[in-house]
Amino acid sequence: MNVKLVYPGERPRFLITLVLALLVWLGLIAFTSGLALLYVLSFVVFYLFAQSGFISFLRGSAVKITPEQFPDLHARVEACAARVGVQPVPETYLLHADGLFNALATRFLGRNFIVLFTSVVDALDSRPEALDFYIGHELGHIHRKHLVWAPVLMPAVWLPLLGTALRRAEEYTCDRYGLAACTSAEDAKIGMAALAAGHSRWSRFNYTAYASQRHEVRGFWGSLHEYASDYPWTAKRAFAIDELADGREPKQPSRNVLAAILACFMPRMPGAGGSGGLIMLALVIGILAAIAVPAYQDYVKRSVIVALPAHFVAGKAAIEKFSTESGEWPSSLDELGLAETEFALSSKVSVSVELGEQGVLSYSLDGGGFTDDVVLLTPTPIVDNDVITSFEWTCSSTDLKPATLPPGCR
Repeated sequence: MNVKLVYPGERPRFLITLVLALLVWLGLIAFTSGLALLYVLSFVVFYLFAQSGFISFLRGSAVKITPEQFPDLHARVEACAARVGVQPVPETYLLHADGLFNALATRFLGRNFIVLFTSVVDALDSRPEALDFYIGHELGHIHRKHLVWAPVLMPAVWLPLLGTALRRAEEYTCDRYGLAACTSAEDAKIGMAALAAGHSRWSRFNYTAYASQRHEVRGFWGSLHEYASDYPWTAKRAFAIDELADGREPKQPSRNVLAAILACFMPRMPGAGGSGGLIMLALVIGILAAIAVPAYQDYVKRSVIVALPAHFVAGKAAIEKFSTESGEWPSSLDELGLAETEFALSSKVSVSVELGEQGVLSYSLDGGGFTDDVVLLTPTPIVDNDVITSFEWTCSSTDLKPATLPPGCR
């Protein structure tokens, strides 16, 4: 069957999402001085454990489809994979899911998997050729690398309109793969009928009447909730399959403009629609705040503390002179004749200077994000023939992060 496998809107939406996602990744890495990579690593570890649990469940509880186990289904999966160009053929499992009517594709450590739910297989027992539509749909996700790109696109798929638009485009694309995997368009339409009407009513399903329902969701509410959804309305999907089967590119009804405007404030939350989008908006803001606020605070501190080394000069010179002439460390700032024992580093940050043992100067910063944070300036005399010839100075702090300190102190 000659079908253009990729829905026309998928590639441009993918490219826009990819560019935005890469910009977000680069911005987070730069703005957090690489700290965002630690959060990514934590997420990867969490995902690895979660996904390994699901794959282990499949291998331990679902039924692996092989030439020995359900050979008819195995042959069907191999035939569909050949028709749409997917190699190697993914591991396929049959899962009893308490009547849930679905199929899915997943991925773990570079290997692809397809899961067929028993409710789908049983519903089409009298028309097994229609299973090709479900198999082909999931193969579409694999062939188009939707699962591979998902982690890269993650920062941008929560954006209003764009994330859900890309996801719906992917579904339309995979429906085309489902159609291409079928030996006849009628099989694909029966597969869609079962998805819409259920495991027994599909045989008495009026496909044309159902496809015409697409016009009933073109108003404000129907448009709004489709804009906020990962999936196109099933009536629209049924119409698209019917048109593609006849060699025509589907033209769907237009949607409400006001609904598009409101949907701009509803980020994507998989499976939760518009109300979930508002929840996700709060969640995304919270996550970004957890990363960005500390990074911004560190940036503010760095921008202020960079001026501190200029105030080291007088103290270092006074201690070097006193110790060289007397052979002892000073016991007080008064002995050094230092007038600047308190000064303002900025309009919000004040600094107080204290002298410790062995000439250690202590600079305590307060205000503007600092809370009596101490920077220590420690001298080490260089002695030649029992004579102090010079000093080496070390700048350090136990209160501040190394990245926050002035360049000469890191």
